[in-house]
Amino acid sequence: MLLAVDVGNTQTVVGLFNGNELADHWRIATVSERTSDELALLIQQFLGFHGFSFDAQVTGVAISSVVPRVTAALREMTEKYFGFHPLVVEPGVRTGMPILYDNPKEVGADRIANAVGAYDLYGGPSVVVDFGTATTLDAVSAKGEYLGGAIFPGIEVSMEALFGRAAGLRRVELVPPKHVIGKSTVESIQSGALYGFTGQVDGLVERFVAELGESSIVATGGLAEMIAPFSRTIQHHEPWLTLHGLRIVFERNR
Repeated sequence: MLLAVDVGNTQTVVGLFNGNELADHWRIATVSERTSDELALLIQQFLGFHGFSFDAQVTGVAISSVVPRVTAALREMTEKYFGFHPLVVEPGVRTGMPILYDNPKEVGADRIANAVGAYDLYGGPSVVVDFGTATTLDAVSAKGEYLGGAIFPGIEVSMEALFGRAAGLRRVELVPPKHVIGKSTVESIQSGALYGFTGQVDGLVERFVAELGESSIVATGGLAEMIAPFSRTIQHHEPWLTLHGLRIVFERNR
């Protein structure tokens, strides 16, 4: 079985594949100070709790990470506890997708995995919208080439900045308000966050499509489930798209 690990700045998603099927998945906070031993213990507990064997069933590990310290700890964990080297998505790894960025080394591993996963599922042209610490849009051509994208502050980062700088505003639960025109401060913040970010994404997607032509629009990331129903451009919601792309890259490098 393949253990796929996507390390983001805020959260880490762990998936266990049995062949092409995602057998289980877990989401934990990204803590750069965790040691390889602590990571091994966490993953062993998740696997054991769901009836999987840490020692006998995991035969491969694939990693995409934007946090170097966690990448190093995961490498050490894999070599120490599994006895083999992990596949880390980084320069030199065969992805099967040409990277047409000016400097391909600048593209985050998660963005490449997303693009590979989206092209496998929906072909091209396609646009991936990933709602994470940053919200990223990535474009894939009809030929399966990674073209580039856009990056802007994520929803939670933006909200934290708002509450940190505006003394009169307090944190609210990010749920759809009863009215778009908020009848209270809480509703006004919820409306601005939900519909404001949805409009921002829709506006960017429409500009991408103007350059790409008709495209498949795929959303992923922790907050995609909240935004996708209100978007006029998002067509598909794939919560485990990065893990899917990681599995494909792993197979291409066997």
